[in-house]
Amino acid sequence: MSTAQAKVVYGADQSFQSAEIQRRELQPHDVLIEIKYAGICHSDIHSARGEWGPVQYPFVPGHEIAGIIAAVGSAVTKHTVGDRVGVGCMVDSCGKCVHCHDGEEQYCLEGMTGTYGSVDRYGQYTQGGYSSHIVVTEEFVVKIPDNIALDAAAPLLCAGITTYSPLRHWGAAPGKKIAVVGLGGLGHMAVKFAHAMGSEVTVLSQSLKKKEDGLKLGASAYYATSDPETFKELAGSFDLIINTVSAQIDMNAYLSLLAVDGTLVNVGAPAEPLPVQVFSLIGKRRSFAGSSIGGIRETQEMLDFCAEHNITPEIEVISADRIDEAWERVMKSDVKYRFVIDIATL
Repeated sequence: MSTAQAKVVYGADQSFQSAEIQRRELQPHDVLIEIKYAGICHSDIHSARGEWGPVQYPFVPGHEIAGIIAAVGSAVTKHTVGDRVGVGCMVDSCGKCVHCHDGEEQYCLEGMTGTYGSVDRYGQYTQGGYSSHIVVTEEFVVKIPDNIALDAAAPLLCAGITTYSPLRHWGAAPGKKIAVVGLGGLGHMAVKFAHAMGSEVTVLSQSLKKKEDGLKLGASAYYATSDPETFKELAGSFDLIINTVSAQIDMNAYLSLLAVDGTLVNVGAPAEPLPVQVFSLIGKRRSFAGSSIGGIRETQEMLDFCAEHNITPEIEVISADRIDEAWERVMKSDVKYRFVIDIATL
């Protein structure tokens, strides 16, 4: 075992503490990554506070990881020491099932191994990227293109792929009308991607306070959902709606905005159920869907797409002693648009 420095929580309502954690010794196909930056995702908060199920403490969140390879195992062929790399929401899968063979490891039939909060194939409880180092099998490490700064790259490993994947799957392209619900960490990336893919993008947000930002990011229109006239004016308008909000909203009202054969995809993950009336769907052959992250192959594709189109998230870099403050700000939607921890400050 090797030792890493980390920021740790010891309970659902506890503040972060500095601590040492153990990482496994390099196996033949492992790489050791010196983490430079780690993004803060809403999922970190849900998980650490036990809102998505039981948690084993101490707990180290973080699945938006960007860093440099510091060492490689004896059989590693995909990466070398000094490579700029990233790790997202998963660090392993069975590698044998149909979904793993199709490059959709996130849907592994045996269950993918999460970057934190999972038990890996060695029987160890995984700890995430709010730490100085991590050991990951080479198959679950992606290369960060040279023209993407490491701090900006970190949120692409979750917020980026979480929005890129459904846009690709449901065919964002010229001629498609797409709405993005919420302009936060995920939403602002969805706007950038959909715009770069040639779609006409509309932002649906509670208020108009971020309208100027939304238009700069690539939206052609911006509406306040607190205004009932919005739902009347936009009824039947969209081919695809990406809902990035991790809270309860009136799904039937949003489904009414879909055109015939339109799809509403949920990427936000509220803890509470989202009631849907079947008549919101059958009247115009609409679909209500969900999407997780992308597989490793698609994550690399997303990073290369970002490099080609000069797409990076809007970030606020913070020191490690401000994580608790940042979490509270995330809960208040007080960030434009993703916090990134400078791991050198641990």
